[in-house]
Amino acid sequence: MRALLSVYDKTGVVELAAALVELGWELVSSGGTARAIVGAGLPVVPVEDVTGSPEMLGHRVVTLHPALHAGILADRSDPSHAADLQRFGITPIDLVVSNLYPFRSDPSVEMIDIGGPAMVRAAAKNHGSVAVVVDPGDYRPVVDELRESGSLSAGTRRRLARTAFAHTAAYDAAIVGWFDAVGGEAGVAGTLPPTIHLALERAQELRYGENPQQAGARYRAMGTTSWWDGVVQHQGLPLSYLNLYDADAAWGLVHDLALLQAGTAVAIVKHANPCGAAVAADVATAYQGALEGDEQAAFGGIVALGDVVDTATAERMAAGPQADVVIAPGYDDGVVEVLRARRKNTRVLSAPPPEADPVQLRQVAGGFLGQDRPRVATGRADWRVVTKVTPTDGQWGDAELAWRLCGHVTSNCVVLVEGGRAVGIGAGQQSRVGAAEIATARARGRAAGGASATDGFYPFPDGVEAAAAAGVAVVVQPGGSVRDDEVSAAADRLGLAMVLTGERLFRH
Repeated sequence: MRALLSVYDKTGVVELAAALVELGWELVSSGGTARAIVGAGLPVVPVEDVTGSPEMLGHRVVTLHPALHAGILADRSDPSHAADLQRFGITPIDLVVSNLYPFRSDPSVEMIDIGGPAMVRAAAKNHGSVAVVVDPGDYRPVVDELRESGSLSAGTRRRLARTAFAHTAAYDAAIVGWFDAVGGEAGVAGTLPPTIHLALERAQELRYGENPQQAGARYRAMGTTSWWDGVVQHQGLPLSYLNLYDADAAWGLVHDLALLQAGTAVAIVKHANPCGAAVAADVATAYQGALEGDEQAAFGGIVALGDVVDTATAERMAAGPQADVVIAPGYDDGVVEVLRARRKNTRVLSAPPPEADPVQLRQVAGGFLGQDRPRVATGRADWRVVTKVTPTDGQWGDAELAWRLCGHVTSNCVVLVEGGRAVGIGAGQQSRVGAAEIATARARGRAAGGASATDGFYPFPDGVEAAAAAGVAVVVQPGGSVRDDEVSAAADRLGLAMVLTGERLFRH
């Protein structure tokens, strides 16, 4: 039996080689892999002895030779293949062990592997006769099966072949992504790539999907990690699909609010929509402000805190409504124990900052929709006051917070903010007036003197009138309606300040 070993990642390859030699296998190898095996005192047939050709072109051509590829691709059940091997004096190869250049960690033309993918794909194609191993994690199971059975089963070879094709698919996807990043059509500002290549691996089994009867898992780009892989769960039940979905929304919102530089942010999210958010000088005060946004809705929600959680905050959380998930950058000594003692089912997570993918994908029947990642592109310096009344400094702060919150609430939405905290949020309504009425009802008079923001323009004055009914002093909206003048005149009549941002923040 003959094995071809040619790996970039040499983790465990010497131990694998030793086990194969012990089982009577002949090893063929080249370059650094061969040197590592020879250094361990194990016999190796150099690739050039098999091919009759030396390495050339700076190691670009080593294994690309019929003497190797015929040995890999020969169908042992085909008499004509056996005759060809005999005619040309080629020994069949029964096992190919290869992994590819680390393109993701060091992307460049020289890191585009050619010989490796060719060998891997050849062996995977011919898995009826050949086994292929690309993952060092498979070395031990392969050796164990060889020791027990003397050969690898058809099921094992098929599993290994699938892993191999997934490996090369992810490799090619990474190369395409690199081309998109460094230039070409996809490098033009505002242009989405002409093709998108997804190669994902299951990174985490989840408790269940959206509902208990659905399976759920978290996937990530193959060969990479995301901020989710840096999350540590300190206590609580296993995470479910919606726990991750909502925690992702909450964690992104808290870090977005940090861009306001107005203090520590805390957000409480329910079903991917914030039901409370606040910024304050300390995390305990911010938590209390976020909780008071809608304490009833906060039950079973996700609490995201933008600073290390101290004991005072933990005591307030333990006395408040049960949270499904608490996520923060860290916890002072003893804080997790406080939550564990009084909220044993709450999942308590510490997490690194979130990451945003450059292209946001959403699945629809028969395909995907793609767009640039959502973001708030404007700030106070870009906005325009279109009324006689101008916001005060405090009202400007509330207006900025309300506007940024709008980007995280399902359309149509209206967000009411007073004193650095959301006091009423109307989300996902078909009518903007309806969203304002819901936000006003939830505010219960607490929006007086604050700000109202909405994600799309007001097509009629009735939306401004609904905002005024909440008692706010300033209204923030994108503008762009043919009735902007009529709407701003209504704001003047009501004694409100109105600010146009010039951008829309729809979220569906």
